[in-house]
Amino acid sequence: MKDANLNDVGVFVEVARANGFRAAAANLNLGVGSVSETIRRLEERLGVRLIERTTRKISLTAAGETLFQRSLPALKDLANALDEVGEEQQVISGTLRLSAPRSSSPFFLDDAISQYSVAYPAVNIEVMYDDNKVDLVTSGIDAAIRSKTLLQSGTYSMEVGPKLEMALVASPAYLQASGTPKKPSDLTTYDGIRFGFGRADRLAPWSFKEGKRSYLVTPKPRMIVNDLVSMINFAKAGLGLAYIYRKPVESLIDSGELVTLFDKSVPPLPRYTINYLTKRHMPARLNAFIDLIKKV
Repeated sequence: MKDANLNDVGVFVEVARANGFRAAAANLNLGVGSVSETIRRLEERLGVRLIERTTRKISLTAAGETLFQRSLPALKDLANALDEVGEEQQVISGTLRLSAPRSSSPFFLDDAISQYSVAYPAVNIEVMYDDNKVDLVTSGIDAAIRSKTLLQSGTYSMEVGPKLEMALVASPAYLQASGTPKKPSDLTTYDGIRFGFGRADRLAPWSFKEGKRSYLVTPKPRMIVNDLVSMINFAKAGLGLAYIYRKPVESLIDSGELVTLFDKSVPPLPRYTINYLTKRHMPARLNAFIDLIKKV
């Protein structure tokens, strides 16, 4: 690297992550001038410009973007290795940062986190509930719990939690007003209460199975929401049919407030996965959480 040292690269990565010299200086506890001089020195040693500077903002050049994308995982791996060495000599501690879909909370994640917190009281826990994909390299997240359809490429994953039983439900009033469909393919003319993964154009599919054949059916998307409680409330209000996890609506099915359709044709969803960046130099706090969650 033409004598460029690791500290200089670390400063460059922080400038890119913080999107500015002043913010990076604050994060590194350095003077702004020192940070600027480090970047100038690194560019001079490499013989290429890494950052375009204006009075208001910075932007990475093509060379800078390449260096950032290649260096960040390596520096993260090094930081984890240093943490691992230190943690071998002390109680497991630090902050465990997780990203998970809201739906995983009542199924198993709350229970797993509660058990972990009791077992490792020196660890602080941050859980950000989000149904979108997350970049484990740049986000600072230790692990993400996701469905198989939302896995990040280039990461490791392991199945966790139970199989997810699904149900197609509607209120008796809606079926009385609209008629009861005879087969899943009839649903294309019915009002659907659809679950959106963060955006209205990323909808959870309605999947059905007959024998060995699986197929999707798309109803009219009358309602699009990203909250299970709202889906249930809208279904109870007679606004349409909802394709939803069975567990949260079991009591409403038992009471007759909601009716299920095509039970034998609605397959379970695959288990969730826990998604993490690397098996090498894994922080002890994350390793302990993975060991625990696969038993829950």
